[in-house]
Amino acid sequence: MNKIKLISLVVLFGFSVNAFGYGVGWSSYPLKLKERFISAEFTGIFKEGGGAGVQGRYTHKLYRNFVFDAGAGISGGKRESRLFAGADYEIFPDYGNQPHFSVKTTVERAIEFDATTVVIGAAPIVSKGFSFWGKEGYPYFSLPVGLGLNTDEGTYHTRINATFGINGPIPVKGYEKLSANVEAKINLKNTYSGIFLGVSYPLD
Repeated sequence: MNKIKLISLVVLFGFSVNAFGYGVGWSSYPLKLKERFISAEFTGIFKEGGGAGVQGRYTHKLYRNFVFDAGAGISGGKRESRLFAGADYEIFPDYGNQPHFSVKTTVERAIEFDATTVVIGAAPIVSKGFSFWGKEGYPYFSLPVGLGLNTDEGTYHTRINATFGINGPIPVKGYEKLSANVEAKINLKNTYSGIFLGVSYPLD
């Protein structure tokens, strides 16, 4: 399968489902130095202004322990759109019995409930690679914490959720270059609960 077909598959996958959400993304995935890829992602938000939409993400491992990502999404419901960027710094690698540990900082500009909100956040991420029936998988847990600034009203609020997920290469012949991500978000304070799914394709 050539690159055009694979990129088309990624785009169609993302735009053919009900989706919207930011998500931790690919921060815990063992990227190679200078590796870059694009992702089509979707989520279903269960309540708290839930809707349907899509988003795209660009991820780049710039240095040995530093990953940058950025993207945009649109949605129905009360969470209409967002632009976001993040920087993940690895503190401990996944090595032997030691799990991966990193901290990801994010900034996001979103239209939520007819108001413009700027969210500044940080998320500690713990993950560990395992073999599942001979295939690699990387489960992870994160506890994103953020400060949401309502620029229309000049107010702010804290946001906290718990995030569980797993990512890894797609174990299907002919699609080895693609990677998949599944993530669940649980609302702890002033955010939303939902399910996040994504598929990525390397640019190099």
